[in-house]
Amino acid sequence: MPRVLITLGDPAGVGPEVVAKALDSGLLPAGFDFQVLGDSRAAVPGKPDARSAQQALDALESSVAILRSDPDAVAVVTAPVSKASLQGAGFAFPGQTEFFAHRFGCEDFTMCLSGATLSVGLVTIHIPLASVSSSLTKGAIMRSGRLLADFARRRFRREPRIAVVGLNPHAGENGLFGNEESLVIAPSIAALSAEQPGVFSGPHVPDAIFRRAADGEFDAVLAMYHDQGLIPLKLLDFDTGVNVTLGLPKPRTSPDHGTAFDIAGKGIARADSMIHAIRLACELA
Repeated sequence: MPRVLITLGDPAGVGPEVVAKALDSGLLPAGFDFQVLGDSRAAVPGKPDARSAQQALDALESSVAILRSDPDAVAVVTAPVSKASLQGAGFAFPGQTEFFAHRFGCEDFTMCLSGATLSVGLVTIHIPLASVSSSLTKGAIMRSGRLLADFARRRFRREPRIAVVGLNPHAGENGLFGNEESLVIAPSIAALSAEQPGVFSGPHVPDAIFRRAADGEFDAVLAMYHDQGLIPLKLLDFDTGVNVTLGLPKPRTSPDHGTAFDIAGKGIARADSMIHAIRLACELA
């Protein structure tokens, strides 16, 4: 049967607990095998250290090797890691998204979060807020837009409606609060619309568009930076949100929460997001 890989993340966090609960939930799709990568015995819950970080890194590297070599391995689901701990173990990437893109040689990739209410794609990911404006290029916006549209077609099985968000308050207010909308974002939307008529619209006012999307007017929102898109999604879909890396040759998903070291080992971590992450990986595969 097709096999979905599941990494435990940092074993000092809630990863081992939510993975175990998900596998025992009875809510995962039939027709798939699940292979867990990592050792939950390699750490004390709530006490991350160099050993637990190395375990997390080893599991990630193992998942890439298996996905590359085994055609039956069709997707990977990654439990949460501590970026700071990983970088102390020699991890040279801002996050797991960039790690998988690099290992698979993908230049066209982005992060998407999808939940019961919202689906959000990001043009820029793990960069300082001060660097966002200079990183918004026509190429970056079009690349992310295409990837998000492809994901939405696969997820919703029809031509999607994607709202592209402006960067500035009131989407710039005709240049009064910034000109990124007129100089970069609007021309990118026009070019995307020429390729895929009827799919993209905007630039939309950031403080209003997520409500309209949540009400069903749009299938997905393309946000300009990390927190612009993830704050509304986590507010509405914290327990159902799934992180998806778009552009990889095989699906990679992750629950939309962190390691939660403060509650690790207490038996109270909820597995909802992990269950949704596994289900979506199977669906995409």
